Parts: sequence; structure tokens; C-alpha cells
Amino acid sequence: MNNDLTGRVALVTGSVQGIGLAIATALAQQGARIALHGLADADQIAEASRIIRAAGAGDVRFFEGDMRDPDAIETLVSDVEDWGPLDILVNNAGIQRTVSLEDLTRETWDAIIAVNLSGALHTMRQALPNMARRGYGRVINIASVHGLVASKEKAPYVAAKFGLVGLSKVAALEYAAVGSAETGGVTVNCICPGWTDTPLIEPQIMARAEKYGGDRAAGKAELVAEKQPSARTADPSEIGALAVWLCAPIAHNVTGTSIPIDGGWTAQ
Repeated sequence: MNNDLTGRVALVTGSVQGIGLAIATALAQQGARIALHGLADADQIAEASRIIRAAGAGDVRFFEGDMRDPDAIETLVSDVEDWGPLDILVNNAGIQRTVSLEDLTRETWDAIIAVNLSGALHTMRQALPNMARRGYGRVINIASVHGLVASKEKAPYVAAKFGLVGLSKVAALEYAAVGSAETGGVTVNCICPGWTDTPLIEPQIMARAEKYGGDRAAGKAELVAEKQPSARTADPSEIGALAVWLCAPIAHNVTGTSIPIDGGWTAQ
């Protein structure tokens, strides 16, 4: 299978750490030019850029853009397109907070919906028409198992991720007939990770660890075992490997899907 992405331009939102950086690294290993993005200081940007270059990226550049602000997102995508035709869009940027419905504030709801759902809408609306004109494009939206099943105290996150799965299906249908097997077509898919070793789940681990006198390993084991039958977290690189496959021409008929990497969580 040909996974060569040499010359392809990939924007990965939220790519200075965690799953986003792992996906950017995996795409870079196939020769893609990587548009980095995220909330980061100069040292973090420099380190992420170093990792991407070392992986073999055709080029790497950092782009700013507040995912809560539609105007900033428009500028972000436009700036990337000026750098090179945007072939691959990975909507990975996300925020999370566990809170009950009773204690949920309007500000928390608005922020999580804006970043995790509306931000993806605005990048897709701008990127997909240009992908269609070129006959090749890949949109990979990083949803979550919480785009497929719910959990307590995660109302805004679950709502956003369920919305992202539905939004991706609509976009997939609208662009399904674009291009050909030879050009690769334009596809839109979701990857739905379960428990993955990233900073995003650290607050939940430490909350569980309090029951064990601050023992992080015990807290993590309890958190994972509660939902994930494999009792193993995923490594971010596993998400990156799936993203690379979805970008290959052979995946031209894989669109509108939501693929879990969840150790059996959503099979229950």
C-alpha cells in the first residue's frame, strides 16, 4: 500500500502535544508538509517543530488561530492555503472538563462546544471546497468514544463529540462523489479514541488517585478498567498510524465512518 504523502500539506489543529503531535509526526514520516497549530509558547513550538522535522516532514510551520473565534479560524485556514494547497485537515484541537449538569456554567458549555464542534465546522467549510476542486482531500476529525457513548459529568464534551460525528457524516455525504479512485477522492472520517495517554485525561487520573493516597498508577488503572475491557490505554502513535492509513489513496471509499480505538469500550 502506498502511504507516500510527499508534497501533501496537512493542517493538524492542537498539534503541539498529545494525539495531535503524534498524528502530525506520523504524517511527517510519510513526507507531508506539516502546519502545526495550538496553544503553545515559543519553546513548545520549537520542540514540536524539531520533532516533526526529525520525523521527515517536507516542511513545517506553526500557524496561530483561536478555535473559539470563527474569524481567527478563517484566517488560519487561509494562511495555510497561502503556504500550500491544504490536502489533509485533522481537527484535533479539543478541551475537556468534567462537571455535573447542575454545576455546569454557561461559559464552560460555550467554550467546549466552540472548540470541539464549531471549530471543526469552520475549518471544514473553508477547506473542503478547495479539496473538491483538486479531487483529493482528507478530513479526519478526532472525536472520541464519547461521540458514540455517554458518560456522567461530561455533558458539553459528549454533546460536542456526538455533534462532530454527525457533522462528519453530513460532510462525507456531500463530498462522497468528488474525485476518483485514481485521484483519491475527498473523504471525511472520525477517529474515536478511548483512554489514551495524553495530558487531557490527567485530571481524571489524579481524581481517582486520591482514593489511593495519591498513587497515580492505581488511579489510572481504576479509570481505564472501569470502561475499557482491554485494561490498556492507547499510545497516541496508534492514532497517528490510523490517520496515515485514512490518507492513503486506497482509502478513497472509506468515508463517513467513526472508527474506535478503545479496547472494546463501545463493543459492550
